[in-house]
Amino acid sequence: MGADTRGGWQPETPPPGGRPATVPAPGQESVWDYPRPPAVVPSPEHVVVRLGTTLVADTRRAVRVLETSHPPTYYLPRADVADGALVPAGGASTVCEFKGRAVYFDVVGTDDDGRRLVLRRAAWAYPEPARGYEALADHVALYPGRLTCTVDGEPVEAQEGGFYGGWRTSRVVGPFKGGAGTLAW
Repeated sequence: MGADTRGGWQPETPPPGGRPATVPAPGQESVWDYPRPPAVVPSPEHVVVRLGTTLVADTRRAVRVLETSHPPTYYLPRADVADGALVPAGGASTVCEFKGRAVYFDVVGTDDDGRRLVLRRAAWAYPEPARGYEALADHVALYPGRLTCTVDGEPVEAQEGGFYGGWRTSRVVGPFKGGAGTLAW
């Protein structure tokens, strides 16, 4: 994705409003080279998710959803999520124009004192993903700002905006949708 990472690089899609895209260094990706509609790409990276002292998930079989202006969202195989860590959440489902209807889960763990922790609606999945997104079946995404997440040992920062589930690492450059003044992107 993206052309020459030095000098002559131009994003596939320039950011709106004349904002400059950050030029990716070698080994980095620009979210402005990601497609729309989004792509689903397998990832061999080591992804670990914790809630308090609980190991929620540990996998090298994640898939990343790459969409213009967004940091990747990691979807983890349900088989690599700890038993009992996800509980179906009540409330409304949402619909993505590309991926289909999402259902939500509470994430359950324990703190340092052994007390139960519950993060309401901190994970979601597409039980019957739309055509082209079948790779998301039997996978779950988690909000990284509400959990402790790492990719290849690097702590993840959450995409701004609350609703979005992007995972920011040093591997990805922006600017990113979600912050002030970007919601119309």
